[in-house]
Amino acid sequence: MKTTTICDLVAKMPQRNSNKPALLFKKDSTWQKLSWPEYYAEIESVGVGLLTIGAQVGDTIAIMSNTRLEWSTADHAIAAIHGVVVPIYQTVTPDDLAFILNNSKVKIIFIENKNILKSFNQIKNHCPSVQHVISFDGEFEDVLSWQSLKDQGLAKNSELRPIFEKLIQSTQLEQTATILYTSGTTGQPKGVVLTHRQIISEVSEAFPQMGATSADTSLSFLPYAHIMGRIENWGHIHTGFTMAFAESIDKVKTNMIEVQPTFMIAVPRIFEKIYTSIVAGMEANRFKSRLFKWAINVGKAASEYQINREPIPAYLLAELILAKKLVLNKVKDAFGGKIRFCVSGGAPLSKDIAMFFHACEILILEGYGLTETTAAICINTPYDYRFGSVGKPIGDVQLKIAEDGEILVKSDKVMKEYYQDSESSAAAFTAGWFHTGDIGEILSSGDLKITDRKKDLIKTGGGKYVAPQRLENLLKMTPVISNSLIHGDQKKYIVALITLDKPNVLRFAKDHNLEYEDFATLTQHPTVLELVRKAVAEANSHLASFESIKRFAILPMDFTVEAGELTPSLKVKRKVLDQKYRKQIDSLYS
Repeated sequence: MKTTTICDLVAKMPQRNSNKPALLFKKDSTWQKLSWPEYYAEIESVGVGLLTIGAQVGDTIAIMSNTRLEWSTADHAIAAIHGVVVPIYQTVTPDDLAFILNNSKVKIIFIENKNILKSFNQIKNHCPSVQHVISFDGEFEDVLSWQSLKDQGLAKNSELRPIFEKLIQSTQLEQTATILYTSGTTGQPKGVVLTHRQIISEVSEAFPQMGATSADTSLSFLPYAHIMGRIENWGHIHTGFTMAFAESIDKVKTNMIEVQPTFMIAVPRIFEKIYTSIVAGMEANRFKSRLFKWAINVGKAASEYQINREPIPAYLLAELILAKKLVLNKVKDAFGGKIRFCVSGGAPLSKDIAMFFHACEILILEGYGLTETTAAICINTPYDYRFGSVGKPIGDVQLKIAEDGEILVKSDKVMKEYYQDSESSAAAFTAGWFHTGDIGEILSSGDLKITDRKKDLIKTGGGKYVAPQRLENLLKMTPVISNSLIHGDQKKYIVALITLDKPNVLRFAKDHNLEYEDFATLTQHPTVLELVRKAVAEANSHLASFESIKRFAILPMDFTVEAGELTPSLKVKRKVLDQKYRKQIDSLYS
């Protein structure tokens, strides 16, 4: 592996092709372009600006914001002056925010706007290490604006630029680049320490392996406090593709059509929502529903030949051309029309959803990794994929399965340590092998298949093990179901708490002329209950008796990140939900 650092990649920006945009971003409702030399100039002005306000080598600098141009620019500027980036989710609790800032002794914090400033102001008196607050949007008392920081950098450019250039060129592979605090489900966050070695090992092997090139365009919307979002940002400057910043998660569908990305990195929940939206829309019209099901079946039949690397028979090819014209191309157009592949990670992706999109010529490559492994250690590729697996190991990755089924890994991609937590760091390794905490198996093809999180496995009263994520994914195949929590540890049978997809349920209620007072009462309407009962029965048809769902309850509202029920990557926080909905769970066993 080349001993390049992130800073080396930044230093090479001015030499990249200036005819192809480095970045695309929306400003005043219009997409703007930033060339590679212009991008470098922005990074330099911010880096020099940080030096003017006293940033020193090794300082920890936090960023608390949505994914946007300024986030990315600050990230690379901090790295360039040998700072350590501490990304923080906007939804973090005040207690966790204070812990992270104090634990990592943050000296400077970038915030997005007034709302984030309010969160910080709640705990700032308990965070003595923070000396400067810089706002991306707006000007506030005792807060330095983004533009002011850049102006200071430009004013001092001739004086401090040589220092900036010396720092960027002297970065070492073993220097700490970032500390990412894991969201977790209980307890205090743990800081995952990543050096330039881990980052370069990941981006130099993962992006070429999945087929990304400098000719590509991606749409970036995952939070950069999440390792997958951050890897896209680093992979962008390594590979040289154009990266467009989505306006927000809510506008991803619109932005996909506008930007026409050639690949996209997302978590499974994004694909699940797109899938349920498409299916619900088609089911609302009887004729469209029949045509849609026919086209999908044709697409799936053709997909089987493609997966097996076999030629599609002439009769099926003729049907496929018609199916594309009438239905399938419309699904691809919803992604912008130019998508070559998507990458899914952060949680298990339903095999059925992957097969559905493949039938529509949208290839979703599932990968696997953790914050502690700098994202992917395994990934499917456009030329070697197997739905239901997370692909083969990347580059230097070595895998083995422990006696209890846990996946162990060795690689340069594995973190250096947990920050200031020697006990947890020591417990995470056995003879150099990192414990992932996931259960899986290595298939005869060499692909890795994930069963579930080790700590999430349910052991029923009858001694049988149940993987809850599989059941939850089966339920989410129904458009009206948004989320679910499977429970049954040390119990005689499995139960489920279910939340409903509000837009799809409201559409269903309108189509069936259901009367209701509000959404909470609608969730308990007999017709809706029957619809969910059928969905549970359909899921159970794919399950053994001991793992089938015997009883369920529908909650009046969905799980959210803001309520602390979902992680920022949209996975359910089981222990939090078990405690919060203890009464409802107990009632299912009464």
